Amino acid sequence: MKTQNVARSPEELREKITEKIAQSPTKGTIKAIQVKKVMTTNVETTRPDAMIKEAARRMRTRDIGSLPVIEDHRIIGMLTDRDITIGGTAEGKDPNRTTVRDILPRQEIVSCFEDQEIHEAAKMMEEHEVRRLPVLNRDNQLVGILSLSDLAFKTKDDRLYGEVLAHVSEPFTATVD
Repeated sequence: MKTQNVARSPEELREKITEKIAQSPTKGTIKAIQVKKVMTTNVETTRPDAMIKEAARRMRTRDIGSLPVIEDHRIIGMLTDRDITIGGTAEGKDPNRTTVRDILPRQEIVSCFEDQEIHEAAKMMEEHEVRRLPVLNRDNQLVGILSLSDLAFKTKDDRLYGEVLAHVSEPFTATVD
């Protein structure tokens, strides 16, 4: 019986990713590819006045974990399934009466432009530790989403994907009183 060599901790995972990247035949071969060539288009969105139950159903239907929140044709935030769980359910809020705006985290929106090079967007994902990056046109309107899976499958650059994944997956340490 063959045993699998499975990473048991985030540190081991990062080591395995680094090792895999070093062995990759495609490492370092990515050229100047624009984000629009690899991003996901036809993005499901929600409004700030939508009920969180509706937003959760959209996520379930599309099998996604986040929705850009759009108001006046501009992105004002990213709602995640975690936001609904922590800000809605854990707080005992009624999903039929609680709006997306009520639980939307107040944070900087990290995004990139469709004509930026993919390595610039990947660096932003690393620096801000995000798995999905809203993609805007030069009029600041949402035109797509760049995800880790877009980096993995559409660029075929194992090194780029591995580097971003390693940084985005940094362990979070919380202090419990």
